[in-house]
Amino acid sequence: MSIYKVGFILIGFMGLVGGVKSQPEVETSVTVEVSHDPAVNYQTFCGGCHGVKLEAFVDQRWKYGKEKEDLIKGIEVGYEDDGMPAFDVTFSDQEVENLADYILNGIQHVEQFHFQKQPSQEELTVSEDQPFRLEKIVDGLTIPWGIEFLPDGSLLIAEKSGELIHWKNDQKIILEGTPMVRDQSQGGLMDLELHPNYAENGWLYYSFSKFQPGSKNESTTAIHRAKIEGNKLVQIEELFVALPYSSRAHHYGSRLEFDEHGYLYFTVGDRGNRDQNPQNLDNHCGKVHRILDDGSIPSDNPFVKEAPEFATIYSYGHRNPQGLALHPETGEIWDNEHGPRGGDEINRIIKGKNYGWPIISYGINYNGTTFTNETHKPGMLQPDHYWVPAIGVCGMTFVKGDKYPGWNGDILSGSLKYQYLHRTKMNGNQVIGQELLLKKIGRLRVVEMGNDGYIYVGVESPTGSIYRLVPE
Repeated sequence: MSIYKVGFILIGFMGLVGGVKSQPEVETSVTVEVSHDPAVNYQTFCGGCHGVKLEAFVDQRWKYGKEKEDLIKGIEVGYEDDGMPAFDVTFSDQEVENLADYILNGIQHVEQFHFQKQPSQEELTVSEDQPFRLEKIVDGLTIPWGIEFLPDGSLLIAEKSGELIHWKNDQKIILEGTPMVRDQSQGGLMDLELHPNYAENGWLYYSFSKFQPGSKNESTTAIHRAKIEGNKLVQIEELFVALPYSSRAHHYGSRLEFDEHGYLYFTVGDRGNRDQNPQNLDNHCGKVHRILDDGSIPSDNPFVKEAPEFATIYSYGHRNPQGLALHPETGEIWDNEHGPRGGDEINRIIKGKNYGWPIISYGINYNGTTFTNETHKPGMLQPDHYWVPAIGVCGMTFVKGDKYPGWNGDILSGSLKYQYLHRTKMNGNQVIGQELLLKKIGRLRVVEMGNDGYIYVGVESPTGSIYRLVPE
């Protein structure tokens, strides 16, 4: 079943197809023209979320109805809790009606799951600096959100639906004891991370969208740790719950990463409350956090005294970071995060710093309007790299080891929107170029370095699979 659960409110990442910019060169007061041609309006305003060939409408559950009047309502007023903006300020009544007709007509002609050709495992992929082939490791998945390798070489896979799979000896074992998750929109079971001393202590950490006790409508990002005993999670401990809970079902974050000193970093998105959460220290949302492995708070966290109730905060002013990685040389934590329509970012995370969202941004609203004209402001850090248009960035790792000498030290990120693997070429901390790999492989959700030194990617559509990149 597809991840899309709503009618014309599928969560995605809108933007115009174009190049990638790594330096601040873009004016944010962008004017996007509305056309009298509904096909043009669809491609311009809707294709980023719903697929340029309407593929996101295939085999889905229609939460708000699929009749013409349902689509018209969704386009005009939106569904804020699910991340669908209102377009009543963008389109006239006639343009809305024409757009609804275009969608309904197009859906009748969509062929299921035939929108892209995945790169062949037999075909050599010629990168600028490192040729490689694909090797499929696991298939038959749905939405693999996080992956983690155990010391014995077996694989843990977090399915967004809430299943935790142990892949061992070519067999899928569903582990018992996982939490109930809010599997709606962007919520679900998310990232996985092993304790640096897992071989000795057996601690597994995982993030998920947690329902507020007694509520079926409000949820938040939570972090647990547990141990695996047989085919079950045991000794489960809750380490963190982000406040406040929200009825909105998007922008949870949430990636996990240990540094070399044993601190656990994790991300929490702004939960769609852009104007309240990211710039204030009275909540956990729109932040990168740091805790000790048992959930306690380091005494030198930057806001221990200023905001003691939210002392896990390490940096703020973030939108929705869905990538987190440890730099193999400097030991610093880096993230990548979703912008709105334009302005996806890569950031080096520095203690106590403000990354500016939404006061500064290289993006605009999904409906084409602007929310800020500022790209720089004193006291707010610039991204180390940004994309215009947004690529729907998700998952992140630094390449290390000796298997990919042409990529060593580079950053790999997944693209949900354009469905490829993005290589950010690095010289130390400096971005010096970029390369697009595995074009049309599918919505690339996660990328990790395995403990065997190989790169692994997790793709969620057209079929959920895990691949290994085998260098030649």
